[in-house]
Amino acid sequence: MKTKHNKTSATQSPAINLKGQFLIAMPAIQGDAFERAVIYVCDHSDSGALGLMINRTTDVKISDILVRLQAEDDSLHISYPLPIQTEQNVYLGGPVQTERGFVLHSPYKEYAATVRINEHLGLTSSRDILEDVAQGKGPDNFLLALGYAGWGAGQLEEELARNVWLTVPADAHVLFETLPTEKYQQAVRLLGISETMLSDVAGHA
Repeated sequence: MKTKHNKTSATQSPAINLKGQFLIAMPAIQGDAFERAVIYVCDHSDSGALGLMINRTTDVKISDILVRLQAEDDSLHISYPLPIQTEQNVYLGGPVQTERGFVLHSPYKEYAATVRINEHLGLTSSRDILEDVAQGKGPDNFLLALGYAGWGAGQLEEELARNVWLTVPADAHVLFETLPTEKYQQAVRLLGISETMLSDVAGHA
């Protein structure tokens, strides 16, 4: 049966929808941006997928970003001293549009540019969430990432077929409360295996 293409097809869900899942890089990925990566999939449809790498940080702190933004725009409302949460390091979300910032946060709250991932999580790319953070009114849990990981139509599915990634439902503790250097190991444990077993594993949990 032929499939009729229409304007809504780009947002339809693929046969396997990985939104809200972790992608865990297999050991075969070496020497590139995704070596030992853990990626939280924020969106997945027939048109492609978007995610944030959650276990690789930069040397930049959120406070550095806030000070820079205020220097560029003095209408930005920042209260000093800055809350302790702003001493978090900024994550490297992926190799696409590394000049853009994305805040993954819980609980969900709608800002000027927010995408609802599920009832608990939102992804915001507007400055108003940073104003809330700077004033100590930000989300209970959040991380700020520069850039994102993106896949075109069918690309992620093809990589999964080649066993480039393992997948597992995301865990809030790993997402927000685990040290970046420990997230890979902890994400693998969600599969019920250890890192040493990865080379013998294919597919997903």
